[in-house]
Amino acid sequence: MKYEKYFGGKVLLIEFKNVVKDYGNEVLGADRLSVRIDQGEFVYIVGPSGAGKTTFIKLMYHEVGATSGEIRVNDYDVSSITNKEVPFLRRELGVVFQDFKLLPRLTIFENIAYALQVIEKKPEEVEKRVNEVLKQVGLKDKAQNFPNEISGGEQQRVAIARAMANRPGILIADEPTGNLDPDTSEEIMEILEKINQDGTTIVMATHNSNMVNEHKHRVLEISAGKIIRDQEGGGYENE
Repeated sequence: MKYEKYFGGKVLLIEFKNVVKDYGNEVLGADRLSVRIDQGEFVYIVGPSGAGKTTFIKLMYHEVGATSGEIRVNDYDVSSITNKEVPFLRRELGVVFQDFKLLPRLTIFENIAYALQVIEKKPEEVEKRVNEVLKQVGLKDKAQNFPNEISGGEQQRVAIARAMANRPGILIADEPTGNLDPDTSEEIMEILEKINQDGTTIVMATHNSNMVNEHKHRVLEISAGKIIRDQEGGGYENE
């Protein structure tokens, strides 16, 4: 059963309550963060370097643990999750990184298939789903290429396909256009928009003010580990 609370008909998927992440030496990656994200939202996490964007992202999938406070993602109490439960939490999430994190010795098809094989999907189901997500990101003709044989933008599309392979309800993206030129970044955003329109909740950390201003969604602005602005359809100026 998913973690669901209803607010005016909306389904709550992610909730932070007074979350603190203390890295020591008076460095707070999160300083009493409280926020909720509902099913189907597209949320930007913005702020300058070192503001706490990546900490916010990593707390959701328990790459780092909270010092105090409560974090819930779907039906998991992430703030007190056991090591044994972490893989099951992550199966319900798709995560996309700035540096793609593709396996260089595997083909594009094999990179995506691997994400399904580790959760013991049947071979025929793996093949069907890999072909589906490759078509979704426009790379079906590159299935047998290796990562070094395709462009950076195409590698990021593969990373998105891999993240979506298990049909997660939440897609987490940490600076997904950070290494890409403007035209390629726009292509990636169009793919993310379509994924969101199909019902997947997206939480995206970014410093790309052009993307935030051109593709209007909810904006959470973080500074020194605190949310200083929460605005639906807001813009962003990256100083």
